[in-house]
Amino acid sequence: MRHTITTALLAGAGVALAACSTAQGPGIAPDSQALTAADVPGGPAFGDGGVPAFYTSITTAPQQPGVLLAQEPLEADKSLPSAGAAHRILYSSLDGIGGRAPVTVSGALFLPRGEAPAGGWPLVAWAHGTVGVADVCAPSFNPRSARDRQYLSHWLDQGYAVVASDYQGLGVPGGHPYLATRPQAWSVLDSIRAVQAGAFPIARPVVIVGQSQGGQSAIAAAGLAGTYAPELDLRGTVATGAPYFQAGAPLTPPPADAVTPITPYTVLVLSLARYLDPGFQPEAVLTPTGLELLQMSMTSCYGPMVRKVMEERISWGGVFARDPLPPIAAHSSRIAYETLALSRPLFMGTGGRDIDVAPEGQRQLARDACRAGTNVTFRFYPELDHSGAVNGSLPDSTPFVRALFAGEAVTGSCPL
Repeated sequence: MRHTITTALLAGAGVALAACSTAQGPGIAPDSQALTAADVPGGPAFGDGGVPAFYTSITTAPQQPGVLLAQEPLEADKSLPSAGAAHRILYSSLDGIGGRAPVTVSGALFLPRGEAPAGGWPLVAWAHGTVGVADVCAPSFNPRSARDRQYLSHWLDQGYAVVASDYQGLGVPGGHPYLATRPQAWSVLDSIRAVQAGAFPIARPVVIVGQSQGGQSAIAAAGLAGTYAPELDLRGTVATGAPYFQAGAPLTPPPADAVTPITPYTVLVLSLARYLDPGFQPEAVLTPTGLELLQMSMTSCYGPMVRKVMEERISWGGVFARDPLPPIAAHSSRIAYETLALSRPLFMGTGGRDIDVAPEGQRQLARDACRAGTNVTFRFYPELDHSGAVNGSLPDSTPFVRALFAGEAVTGSCPL
């Protein structure tokens, strides 16, 4: 059944997306071509630069994905309050757009305090929300937000190690294909492979957790794990604030006078259109103010962009001279989930006051995942916003994750 979905993440309206094909075998996608790393777009126009030499220290990534390539201690201000040890890491993955080009991805690994249990710490793989597209926005290069420090420290306090991918193109050379599900999913899955194969006291069972863009990444990773990384012992997934892009819904922009956090999100998605089509010039749809935001996105992050838009009351029409959604829709299959039929349970947490990703779109995502055969636990928090659902969902997601690691059955919410 096809449904029209309202989502606030992209232009505040329904989004028409075509379904992507599922990858056929580990690391090889059906639309793959014989690419090299040089085929992965990068450079100043994609936000490269501004980070320490560690991020560029690996000049050639191996073809095998999920290999730990380098590590160094994280600075104290980049660590977490509950971490006993914290490492910045580089590991190999494959370009999720072309499917074959080897790429290097950065991230971080946090270990709990104390002695690891026999067999190692169970692993939580964290998929982060929108930070931007410039290298300097890579979470492993920055102190975590207060919200994320609290959230990730909670999982450490439960006795789980935490691996946190930066995603393809953030921190390291090459553009970040923002919101493209396959690159994000592969980056998450390969971060798990890398730390489990490294010399760390980490066990095989893993749960993926994510927020917003990371909720999308977590669900996409769970859907692709069986074909891309079938050896992983994935127990389940937790997603809060997850956007839903699906086939059949029209792309409709918000009113021209709307002042909304959707505006900087959309500027960032234009970078994906340029990544996929070198002939596309985002400047063609932007006002001078919009061009300023685009240029800002190449050296700065989403936080300063949204503050500028909201504090200066910059409207949608003040940023876009023409409708920016057609060039995004031309590549919309890239931001669709390749499957909602997950083999392991899914927890979804949704804030009723979420203005970044429409709550009804999240609920519809849960419904459609149920229809696809996924065991979904859906929790709605009427008083919480997009960010508040992260830690606000912990009283429910914590026993869910504990049950998954214990190998216990969970009773979901389907049908919704």
